[in-house]
Formats: sequence, C-alpha cells, structure tokens
Amino acid sequence: MELNPLQYPIGKFAAPEIITPEIRKNWIKTIDEFPDLLAIVASKLSETTLKKAYRPGGWTARQVIHHMFDSHMNCYIRFKKALNEDNPTIMPYSENDWAHMPDGDDAPIEWSITGVKSVHQRWVYLMNTLQESDWTRTYFHPERGITYPLDRVLGIYAWHCTHHLKHIESVL
Repeated sequence: MELNPLQYPIGKFAAPEIITPEIRKNWIKTIDEFPDLLAIVASKLSETTLKKAYRPGGWTARQVIHHMFDSHMNCYIRFKKALNEDNPTIMPYSENDWAHMPDGDDAPIEWSITGVKSVHQRWVYLMNTLQESDWTRTYFHPERGITYPLDRVLGIYAWHCTHHLKHIESVL
C-alpha cells in the first residue's frame, strides 16, 4: 500500500536492526536542534497559514505545533518513568482529542514553542547522562500492546520532529 506523501512526507519511522551509540547521538542532536528549527518555521506563519491544514482532514499548523509540545512532554515523562520503574505501563492519550481542545485550536503558538524548547533542554540533558544500559530500559504501551526500549523511543521522536516540521513547512 502506497503512503500518502502529505501524511508521511518523510515516510514512516523504520528503526535500524541495531541502534548504535552513533545513531543515538545523531537522534539526540535532532531532538536538541528541533526547537530552534520549529521557531524559525513558525516565525514565517501568518494567522491565515496557522489555520491551514497540512492535508485534507489533517490538523492545522497551529494544532501540529501544540501537538509537538503535548507529545514530547508526554514522551519526556515516559522516559523518566522507564528510567525509574521496571517496564511501567504508560498512560496513553488521544492525540486527536488533545489537538481539538481549546489550547490546541486557539492558543498562541509561542506557548508551545517555549514549552518544546524547555522540554527538549531537559530531555537532551537527561539523555546525555544515560549509561549504555539505560537505553535498554523499557515501557509498555497498553493500547498498542508493545514494549518500547528507550533507544527505539528516541528514534521515533527524532523522526517525529522532522515528520511534523515538514507538515508545518507544507502550509507555507
């Protein structure tokens, strides 16, 4: 089945068979650089483009920006739980419902851009202190029925940064 390029402008995430320290370093760099890239792209958005969906039936640019904060804040908390508990079951949430709440639909994007910057600063700092064995720590996602090791989660969220940045750029 062919992927919709508007929905998946960089394709779906595909984890390498072996996640090396070098791969992790590059993914952490993506997480570290993302807030500045997001701010640059967001500075080019007008009120009109903020209301524009990146694809038919998709979220608006404003909702995508707020989603990035919601999602990455949740991931940071999941990371910490995995580092402090044995394979915790995380609490899922409805991304779509959150995107359509008043703070996703109408709030100033600067709030989420600032939030992303703060979460990413803490997250990158934390990740740069991890030992090799920490990357094998896991959490369980009950809706998906999948246990995720932290190194794979890192890759997913590095992909997530680029994936949604392309969505936001597409409305320009």
